[in-house]
Amino acid sequence: MLFSRFAPALLPGLAVATLLLPACQNQNPPETAESAAAPVTAPADSAARRYLAQPLISNIYTADPSAHVFNGKIYIYPSHDIETGMPENDNGDHFAMRDYHILSMDSVGGPVTDHGAALDVQDIPWAGRQLWAPDAAYKNGAYYLYFPLKDKQDVFRIGVATSSSPTGPFKAQPQPMAGSLSIDPAVFTDTDGTTYMYMGGIWGGQLQRWRSGKYDASNPKLQEPGAQEVALGPKMARLSPDMLSLAEPVKEIQILGQDGQPFRAGDNTHRFFEGGWLHKYQGKYYFSYSTGDTHLLVYATGDSPYGPFTYQGVIMEPVEGWTTHHSIVEVKGKWYIFYHDTQLSGKTWLRNVKVTELRRRPDGRIEPIKP
Repeated sequence: MLFSRFAPALLPGLAVATLLLPACQNQNPPETAESAAAPVTAPADSAARRYLAQPLISNIYTADPSAHVFNGKIYIYPSHDIETGMPENDNGDHFAMRDYHILSMDSVGGPVTDHGAALDVQDIPWAGRQLWAPDAAYKNGAYYLYFPLKDKQDVFRIGVATSSSPTGPFKAQPQPMAGSLSIDPAVFTDTDGTTYMYMGGIWGGQLQRWRSGKYDASNPKLQEPGAQEVALGPKMARLSPDMLSLAEPVKEIQILGQDGQPFRAGDNTHRFFEGGWLHKYQGKYYFSYSTGDTHLLVYATGDSPYGPFTYQGVIMEPVEGWTTHHSIVEVKGKWYIFYHDTQLSGKTWLRNVKVTELRRRPDGRIEPIKP
């Protein structure tokens, strides 16, 4: 779940000469009470805009897509945006998601299936509110859904739910993962079979409240580090073999500039804000993330899943809307980026997921994308 404390006007869609991907066909489930009451419709001026790709589905609002290939099929684990009527605020309370819908497709550009609700907040024993951006993994013959959720004390933790199917339904563990914190879990399994979790988001995601190593609830206006202080980094830890717990204390990842120095908190075009994702390409680890209030998706590379990672450049320029969150996955020898914008609604809290090809230069550098 991507959230920024700055909420500028909607960023215009960037023009391109042609659409790189056709609009994906939808296989929509039967209409629910929610979709019947609030159908997804495009804003009046959307026809005048040009987009790199079209929404994967239009029967519900979806965002923050985490994509994976399981058994040769693409599965997408997004947030499920809903209209709550709550006013926008700096903590993102209006992003009050209550469940997860899982999407699947056999190939990029092919029909997309919405498998319906796979996990509902009412079925999570420790739940307070707000199911934000999830991720998923497969190991040991089971599927694992990792999700951020505020507990009954309004503190974000990471939970895990299991299923025998990639589309669920998922059954949540009775407690959040011990030692977990903040939002935006991203799970990466290395070529040696070891699995790691990355997590963290500033401001609404509460990462800045963990600066001392413990959650600080004493100051309701606790802020990020000062502009000249070293920026907060994402957290990560290796997962236990059973995929249900952290096998070690969480560590902070260093993201460095080309000069080898860590970014300062005031460097809004480079420093980490939220939405981390790790993938591996030709032996290198690529950690990509959102800069948050400047709405860029950028990446850094390293030689270890623990980092440090050195900044390399921009993956994607700002999308329409003022949040951005992505995943990067290889499908049949090609790489794709899944992301979201607000084409269908024109509202920053009602988003739609998309996909386009990710292209690399011969040296492995990623070619920037204009969405």
